[in-house]
Amino acid sequence: MLTSLAPIWRLTVQCAWRPGGRFGIALFATIFALGLAGVHVTVRLIRWANDFYTALQKLDVPAATQQIGVFFVLVAVSAALNLSAAWLRKLLQIRWRQGLTDVVLDAWLSDKAYWHLRDRQENGLDNPDQRIADDCRIFVYRLTTEALELMTNLVALVSYVAILWSLSTFPLAFTLFGTEVSIARYMVWAAPLYVAISSGVTHWLGKPLIPLNVEQQKTEADFRFALARLRENGEAVAFARGEPAERRLFDLRFAAVADNWHRLMNRELVLGLFTRPYMQTVLRIPLFLALPAFLAGRLTFGGLMQIASAFQNVVTTLSWFIFSYRDLAELVATARRLDGFLADCGTAARGEGGIVRTSDASGRMAVRDLSLRAPDGRAILTMEDLAVSSGEVVWLSGASGRGKTTLARTLAALWMHGEGHVALPAGPGLFLAQQSYLPLGSLADAVTYPSHRDDIGDEAILAALAAVGLDRLAAPDRLDVAVALSGLSGGEKQRLMLARLVIHRPAWAVLDEPTSALDREAEAAVFAAVRAVLPATAFLVIAHRPPQGLGPVRRVDLDAAKPVQPPAALRISAA
Repeated sequence: MLTSLAPIWRLTVQCAWRPGGRFGIALFATIFALGLAGVHVTVRLIRWANDFYTALQKLDVPAATQQIGVFFVLVAVSAALNLSAAWLRKLLQIRWRQGLTDVVLDAWLSDKAYWHLRDRQENGLDNPDQRIADDCRIFVYRLTTEALELMTNLVALVSYVAILWSLSTFPLAFTLFGTEVSIARYMVWAAPLYVAISSGVTHWLGKPLIPLNVEQQKTEADFRFALARLRENGEAVAFARGEPAERRLFDLRFAAVADNWHRLMNRELVLGLFTRPYMQTVLRIPLFLALPAFLAGRLTFGGLMQIASAFQNVVTTLSWFIFSYRDLAELVATARRLDGFLADCGTAARGEGGIVRTSDASGRMAVRDLSLRAPDGRAILTMEDLAVSSGEVVWLSGASGRGKTTLARTLAALWMHGEGHVALPAGPGLFLAQQSYLPLGSLADAVTYPSHRDDIGDEAILAALAAVGLDRLAAPDRLDVAVALSGLSGGEKQRLMLARLVIHRPAWAVLDEPTSALDREAEAAVFAAVRAVLPATAFLVIAHRPPQGLGPVRRVDLDAAKPVQPPAALRISAA
């Protein structure tokens, strides 16, 4: 039980104590107060049952008519309370969902956890988009619904039991094995005993629903992810005529959805074989239990209906656990997933390696005694010494798989597996990854990424586009066009990435295959324009061919035992 409550408590604290959380707590208290008012109305309806049915028994038309009016007033008040509470609950849900989503997004983006978590996907960490979008929504919805109902039902239970106690003044007398047995106020004791047995059976039958709900969320997210992948890579799939392969993948992912769904529905059927009859009979059991007293003349018809109503409310309140078991199972499953995700984000960047990172006041990029390895321990690259000074261009070459991109990831603090020392200049730097990334938004947003467009200015954006040869896009009316609709070729995407250099003017930059889609002449023109704007920038260029247009280049060949050109700044031992 405690293992289930701990994640719920931790996430609830994150919801309630964020900025603006006091207003959320006030909303929670207001909704709870409305629930208590609803309990008072229900207590009044219990008394109304006696008044109304007694009037019917006595054939008292004026009293019965008056009670009909009282009934409609009570119903109107109850409806107003319920609707107000429902509206405020939805307001609370969106505020707490926003707060919890902020917490999860901060954890996911902090220290590049979104990147480091990729290593853990094979160990059960999957679909972070689902955990952020769906799990936050489900958790807040279930929490605000089930927690408020639990608190309200606890108060209601005390009220209903007090009424049942005052009404159940007659004993249940019977003979058992020749002994006279008399149970005073038996209606009070029968209610919790009846519900306790039923709750135990419900928990026993429904416990497997928790892992099944977790698995269902996972398989649904896997299926959505596969569909989104096709949308993002539609051109590559179309060129490869890969529709049959994609369909096989979709069928496989959906088969997992359907398979777990069948297990889930079968378990819900097993649970329903008990809970459905329970819900059907719970309204009649009090009548059956009170019937002996009525037949013995100890209760009027109005008293019978009143005590039946009180017993029914006690049992219904106690039965909240039974009626809400599926929702509670979903709450627990979601809380475990989300709490585990936050914990993983917190430890994602804590690599086992010993790479020491410092700042170099002289403006150099420097690597010393660096040894990189794969997560499984396999050696990737050993580098004793590398330095790139201000204004220098170093070309890092080598066959595929030699660790060039891994070195770039290490410089960017994305690769944690290894030992050694990495120093980066104190000034602003920029990394351009091998894969061109275009964020959602306009062309201007893509050029200025990760800065905000308003911080750069449209004139600077247009000048940067023109500098890298994107003249067709260097027009004011093109800046607000969605970048996804700009029809950029592979080469144009790389030009756009290089335009970010002109925009941000870094003191140092690491470029991974920045011009692989450009011909030599275009590469020279673009790099010359970049170099004209950034004459003092230190460049580390990872490529299979020497960069043209950046000026003098010093080559470091990872396939050679030592650098091709002096002075020797790097000594490499084969890994």
